[in-house]
Amino acid sequence: MNVYDFDKTILKYDSSFRFFVFCFKTYKETRRLWARQLSQTALYAVGIISTKAFKERLFAFVRYVPDIDTAVFRFWEAEYQHIGKWYLAQKQSSDIIISASPEFLLAPIAKTLGVKTLIGTRMNPVTGLIEGPNCKGEEKVVRLNQKVPGAVIDRFYSDSFSDAPLARLAKESFLVQGEKMKPWPKKKL
Repeated sequence: MNVYDFDKTILKYDSSFRFFVFCFKTYKETRRLWARQLSQTALYAVGIISTKAFKERLFAFVRYVPDIDTAVFRFWEAEYQHIGKWYLAQKQSSDIIISASPEFLLAPIAKTLGVKTLIGTRMNPVTGLIEGPNCKGEEKVVRLNQKVPGAVIDRFYSDSFSDAPLARLAKESFLVQGEKMKPWPKKKL
């Protein structure tokens, strides 16, 4: 089976941030949080708050989205065109997507792509609160082992060295940069 990171790998950009911008533009009620979210971004940038805390504070905007399912659907209608052509050319039904982005955000696009196994950050789509750890780094390996015990990864694709724990498990690993990929550097495993 092949395992893929999603953001900046299958999708050309970070879906969480792009969804935030989409909702900010589409639902004026979400704009009431902009000053707080800007301050939280600064705190995260200098290392004062954790990634999990930052994501929860950023995604607090979902409380002001009248129908989150409709918002997610409309978002992917507009953004599907940014799925990598390289991925569309090689996708298989046995693919697994593992992402730090919220599962509720990626579930519709995974279904559209025919991906049956999606592993992401478990976030409440109504409150923006994360249930359990953020799905990043070593946590991706933990979550893969929980969902698919004994998984054998033939090929792994990611844009980030933070995914080295998964890259080490794969028979072959690749760094993705746009539509191009190269073998994962041995010194980064």
